[in-house]
Amino acid sequence: MIIAAEVADLPPGPKVVAVGSFDGVHLGHQSLLAKARALAAQERLPLLVYTFDPPTKVFMRGVGMLSTLSEKLDLLREQGVDLALAVPFDEDFAARDKAAFLDDLVRLEARRLVVGEDFAFGRGRSGGPADLKTVAPTLTVPLLDLGGAPVKSTRIRELLEQGDVEAARHLLGRPYGARGIVRQGERLGRRLGFPTANVETAPGKVLPRGVFAARTWVAERAYPAVVNVGTRPTVRGSGLRLEAHLIGFSGELYGHELRLVFLKKLRDERAFEDLEALRSQIARDLEAARRFFRL
Repeated sequence: MIIAAEVADLPPGPKVVAVGSFDGVHLGHQSLLAKARALAAQERLPLLVYTFDPPTKVFMRGVGMLSTLSEKLDLLREQGVDLALAVPFDEDFAARDKAAFLDDLVRLEARRLVVGEDFAFGRGRSGGPADLKTVAPTLTVPLLDLGGAPVKSTRIRELLEQGDVEAARHLLGRPYGARGIVRQGERLGRRLGFPTANVETAPGKVLPRGVFAARTWVAERAYPAVVNVGTRPTVRGSGLRLEAHLIGFSGELYGHELRLVFLKKLRDERAFEDLEALRSQIARDLEAARRFFRL
C-alpha cells in the first residue's frame, strides 16, 4: 500500500476513492470498503482511501481515538486498499471550505467516490454527497445496523469506556487492540511476584478500564496475559497506566514494542487495604486468565 500525506505525493491516474475518518476500521467501515473494492475491481482501478489524522471528532470534540494512524493504516492494508492519503487534520484543514476539498478529489483523478451516508466535509460540514457528485459518480453507503443500532465509532468508544470489550469486538469484527513501547516503572509488580510490562500507548488512545485476559505479542511470539488498565489506587497512583503480566515469558522487555488485544474483562480495578491483599487478588486474576486460556 502506498501512503502519502499530500495529494501531490500520490501516483497520477484515475482512482476509486473512499473518504472518511475510518477510526477503528469497524464492521461498518469494512462494509463500505468492500463495496469500494468491488467498484475498483469493476473499473480496473486502484482503490484509494482519503482519511484524516487525527480523526475529525478527535480533533474537533476531544474524544479518544480507536486507532492510531499506524494502526489504521495496517487495518486498511488488510482490507485490500491500494493507496492511502492520510492528511493532517488541524485548524487550517478544518477551516477549508468545501470547494478546496472538492479540488483535492479532482486532483486525485477520482473516477468514482464512495462515502457513508453521514459523511460531510468542509468548514461547518457544509458539503455532502450532492456536492461530491459534481466531481464523480458517488456511491453513498447506508450505515450498517447491528443489534438495533448503527455501527459507529462513537458506539464502540462508549462500550470500551464501560470496559465491555466483548461487545466492542462484535462491532469491530475483531478484538480491540493497543500497542506501545515498554517503559520502566516502579517495579511494583516485580516486588509482588508478578512482573509487569508498563506499556506506553499513544496519547488519546481509548483504553478500557479494568483487569482483562489478553493476548500479547513480543515481536512475532504470542503470550497470554493479564492486563490492568487503571490508576493503581492501592498505591495511590496517578495517571492511567496499562500494565501487562505475560504468562510464560521471562526476560526484559524495556524498549520493545508490545502489541495486545483485550479478550475478556475479569473485574473492575479497585483499591485494596494493603499490598498483601493486592498480591492475593493478582494471583486470583492469573488463575482466572489461565482458565480462560485453558492453560
